[in-house]
Amino acid sequence: MANPLFGPNIKLLRQRRGRSQEEVALALEVKRSSYSGYENGTAEPPFDLLVRMSEYYKVSIDKLLKDDLPSLSESQLGILERGGDIDLSGRRLRILATTVTSDNRENVELVPEKATAGYALGYADPEYISILPTFHMPFLARDRKYRTFQISGDSMPPVANGSWVTGEYVQNWQTLRDGQPYIVVTKEDGIVFKVVYNKLKDNGNLLLCSTNPIYSPYEVPVSNVLEVWKFVHFISSELPEPNLSRDELARSVIDLRKEVSQLRHHMEQQGRLAF
Repeated sequence: MANPLFGPNIKLLRQRRGRSQEEVALALEVKRSSYSGYENGTAEPPFDLLVRMSEYYKVSIDKLLKDDLPSLSESQLGILERGGDIDLSGRRLRILATTVTSDNRENVELVPEKATAGYALGYADPEYISILPTFHMPFLARDRKYRTFQISGDSMPPVANGSWVTGEYVQNWQTLRDGQPYIVVTKEDGIVFKVVYNKLKDNGNLLLCSTNPIYSPYEVPVSNVLEVWKFVHFISSELPEPNLSRDELARSVIDLRKEVSQLRHHMEQQGRLAF
């Protein structure tokens, strides 16, 4: 039985290139009728031809056979056609370079600001990770992986410039929750700390937003993402600015309580005088 995904996949790729079946068949050195059968699902190509098709369309055999390419967004297809054999779904198993103690307990590696520039290059290198400072936090779960990054800039108040932000490693990016803060390691921008909106199913991107309104939201394609860490907590030497609206509300409540107390006291005095 022919693979139900393969025919529609190669038909889509051919049409997006603006090629006829005759042209593709000629390039692959097969009869046009044979190629037509592959697209229609009435025949399956031999393995050597499957390899040539993968090379011709610059798409891995695995994706030709297993992914529903017509269901992908224009952005995802564009990445694929440019030769990016990437994890379009965000579900791929990722190997994380890490360090452990002598009793096999996970360390929390510390990535200081001076090391952030090189982290995007060395994040998967065990030797690079092994030279990072390490520490432990007793309140963190032992069955999860954490890493702490020093954040620069003023885009995420109340987290101040120079604060240390700890994140929990995210294996499956499909689980990213809209409106939650994450540390995102990217190829082009390095380490960024942002509020994330998951648009992987829509267009293969992550929407990154700042809590500081002067910074505009922007999208990052999944092909540019190296790692994602879910925000756990931050440590800062600066006291966050007070939330004025909240403080004003608290003061109003206190003043109201005083007025009620004074009114009650006045009424009690009036009652005693009347008696």
